[in-house]
Amino acid sequence: MERAIVPAPNPPSTWLQLPLHVDVARMQRDSDQFAEGEWISHFNKGAYDQGWSCVPLRSPGGATDHIMPVDGAAYAGTPQLARCPGLREVLASFACEINSARLLALAPGALIRAHRDAGTSLADGLIRIHIPIHTSPQVLFTIDGETVHFTAGHAWYMDASCLHAVHNQGSAPRIHLVLDCVTNAWLEALFATAGFVPKARPKYGDANIHDGNVQAIIAQLRAVPTPASLALASELAVRARGAAA
Repeated sequence: MERAIVPAPNPPSTWLQLPLHVDVARMQRDSDQFAEGEWISHFNKGAYDQGWSCVPLRSPGGATDHIMPVDGAAYAGTPQLARCPGLREVLASFACEINSARLLALAPGALIRAHRDAGTSLADGLIRIHIPIHTSPQVLFTIDGETVHFTAGHAWYMDASCLHAVHNQGSAPRIHLVLDCVTNAWLEALFATAGFVPKARPKYGDANIHDGNVQAIIAQLRAVPTPASLALASELAVRARGAAA
């Protein structure tokens, strides 16, 4: 991968074109070898309409059928990655630890509904990077209300902890290489080169929650106990204790 040192003039805080360039044709040769039956439907079935599927390249234990990122897992290359010399070269060019690595395909007309992936920003220590392999200008991301197309030939950061959605309005599948990279000095320097300015985040992750109402919200969440509500209540309680310390 060639690195071009060209700072962005006014980079946004929730997505960024990184100063990296890739050999798209070589990546396409690797991704195009996978037959339809080798693509695994995405596990979050309530989050999308039509086809969203994956080929795992790095997964917990190198499993061939594991496409869900897992905190603290021991990641390893899969047999699918072993078949992809171009993709292996791209991964090796990142001077940082890579957890999950996946090919993610979005069928023509498919829509990934607005959602958040917690803990996937530069500040969180885990950075999600998209590298388009097959795309078109009709593939549009919406990130915190801003619409952007990730062009091929580049690597793109997206703060996936922000509210985001994707719509493939084109006539061909969209395929991205998606990496979850552990933040280190090399990545921080890369972002600094691109002129990145992190977005200021609300203390409790939601601008509507503040010190004055957080305890009441925690009580409301615990009053209707579900795994999601209890997890959020626990997270808010930790942040409240940290704020009081």
